[in-house]
Amino acid sequence: MTFSLSVSSAVLEEDELDPATVLAGEPRMFSTVLHEDGTVQRGIWEITPGTVTDVEADEIFTVLTGRATITVEDGPTLEVGPGDVGVFTEGARTTWTVHETLRKVYQITL
Repeated sequence: MTFSLSVSSAVLEEDELDPATVLAGEPRMFSTVLHEDGTVQRGIWEITPGTVTDVEADEIFTVLTGRATITVEDGPTLEVGPGDVGVFTEGARTTWTVHETLRKVYQITL
């Protein structure tokens, strides 16, 4: 599968956010999977301002828009914004404090 698209104007579908993961605000999540083949998943993900917890997958991502502080339990605190690349190890427990709606492209190893 070969294609290109404008990530900034891509239409994303709203994902259900588990209320137990929301620590502050009223964040909403959106995403679309661009490609998945059983070994990797590639897509676009967006979250609006607020604070949420998550358990991460084996992932590399690039932030396109927005800003967030990501605190990794027993690890670093990451300040991410446009142009930043991040890597998570599977199972990392994180707290995302989203300051401005954040949109990223990602690849997860399944």
